[in-house]
Amino acid sequence: MLDNTSDIVKEIASGNRKILQQLYTSVFPKIRSYVLKNNGNTQDAEDIFQKVLIQVIARYKTNPFQIKSTIEGFLYIAGSNLWKRELNKRKNKVTNDKAFELLSDDDDIVLAALEQEKWDLFQEMLNSISENCKKLLQLFFKKVPYKKIVDQLGYKTDNVVRQRIFNCKAQLTKAIQNDARYKELKGL
Repeated sequence: MLDNTSDIVKEIASGNRKILQQLYTSVFPKIRSYVLKNNGNTQDAEDIFQKVLIQVIARYKTNPFQIKSTIEGFLYIAGSNLWKRELNKRKNKVTNDKAFELLSDDDDIVLAALEQEKWDLFQEMLNSISENCKKLLQLFFKKVPYKKIVDQLGYKTDNVVRQRIFNCKAQLTKAIQNDARYKELKGL
């Protein structure tokens, strides 16, 4: 597989079968595992993986982009987000035979691309705040208990951790809201 993530995205967009097969071998099992653990089956996982690849191709052809994480991580996050959206659609589905689906696959791709742009903005702003806040928020988002955060990062009490998390979240929110892309994404 190519070393450069940007080259891999370009190859995915061009339909390089060798790269697609390598991604199917390395990434699909992770997405399948996620879908199976979250009320899905193998067919659902295959559909989600295909939608992720189509999303990457459509997004790249519209507006070439670079991935700042690994391609595996990027595709996994995109797949898990698509599956969550699919579960929400299923939960809200009407069981009337005469009802019809309002969202087309094209709309689904657009929503997925929009969601990915929001995620990219979030990741970039998370990386722009102080290293201490970044570590603290990453632990918080992983739902690490406050007591463990106190031990890991050397704070004195749970209350200090709570207050620091509150301040770091405010700092992150402000950074996101001050970015021009936020206003564009919010308007969509």
